[in-house]
Amino acid sequence: MKVKIGSSKLVKPFYEGNPPSITDYTPLSVFDKVTYDQHVAVIYAYNPPTPPNAAIEFGLRKALAAYREWAGRLSRDSNGEPIILLNDEGVKFVEASVDRPLSETVHFRPSATLLSLHPSLEGVVELVQVQVTRFSCGSMVVGFTAHHLVADGHATSSFLVAWGQACRGLGVNPLPFRDRTIFSPRNPPNFESEHRGVEYITKNLKKVYPLIDNSVRDIVAHKVHYSKEFLSKLKARASSMNGTNKPFSTFESLVAHLWRAITKARGLNGFETTQVRISVDGRYRLNPRVPNEYFGNLVLWAFAKAKVKKEDLVPNAVADTKESILWPNLEVDSWLRFPFYDLDFGCGGPYIFMPSFSPTEGMIFLLPSFSGDGSIDVFIPLFQESLTTFKQICYSLN
Repeated sequence: MKVKIGSSKLVKPFYEGNPPSITDYTPLSVFDKVTYDQHVAVIYAYNPPTPPNAAIEFGLRKALAAYREWAGRLSRDSNGEPIILLNDEGVKFVEASVDRPLSETVHFRPSATLLSLHPSLEGVVELVQVQVTRFSCGSMVVGFTAHHLVADGHATSSFLVAWGQACRGLGVNPLPFRDRTIFSPRNPPNFESEHRGVEYITKNLKKVYPLIDNSVRDIVAHKVHYSKEFLSKLKARASSMNGTNKPFSTFESLVAHLWRAITKARGLNGFETTQVRISVDGRYRLNPRVPNEYFGNLVLWAFAKAKVKKEDLVPNAVADTKESILWPNLEVDSWLRFPFYDLDFGCGGPYIFMPSFSPTEGMIFLLPSFSGDGSIDVFIPLFQESLTTFKQICYSLN
């Protein structure tokens, strides 16, 4: 696919009245500091007719006025602490085109082809990047990247909804809750849990993967579709083996199914310990409760750990790392409740939404299927040799 870049520029917030000070800054919270220090990219596809780029750009400018952090820059204060400068430097806005129909060019499978539909994630100072790519059939693809230190998936999806509202001439509603100072440390400190080796690890820690043959380390991203009917059967089977009157949720049943299938596909020996870490939205779990509109990171980490042949689950917490290989472990990022499909520029919602190509072995994304029938799409990058086996067993209920 040959993508022609027409223009690339910085887009700054549009304020209705007097603009705010550009010397203010927002300190990163403790939850911001332990998340991914990188951009995350997603892809949207829209059927024609679609609004002009100028309307999409102006809507973005109005949304940035409510979500100023995205238009700022990462920096450090006089004490060396990480902050977001609210300097309104702007976000990157790229206009591009492809001289072929979308249906003949992009098949929306996890592949490196998707990388040409959004700006590069490397060496980026902007905290948000947008690429609008037009196809000869009139379809439009919007590639969006955002720095994870600024906001988690919940907050980012709220911003995207606000962008759509602004494009349709509506006010941003609800407005974000932008105070990150609400997470004050206890005085005196109260250390109830061990955090070294959990949320925080030594810089000198190096992981090795002794059971992986270097000659077969190709990572392939795969998409699996689980129908509503399959998920119902899976949940019923898992709950029947629970031994209590409380059934497992669809999420719990699916994660356990994937964990078991991937562990088998990887060919781990019976003495190997494997764990799955799961991102949890703290907005619904902290006491006192944090407003749903909180803008920032509020992801809590939980994981279950087990021997390959003995399932003795142990709850814990885990920090984020920058590994491209999670073997023998897994990470599950659930986007099932985020309103990503509600990004409506005035032409209706997208008919495709998915993460960009991100070949981190063992990092799983769960998305509601765009069909809207309760089915779930799972994006799973695995080593090629593991993927061959996984495809054979991923629908097995045995």
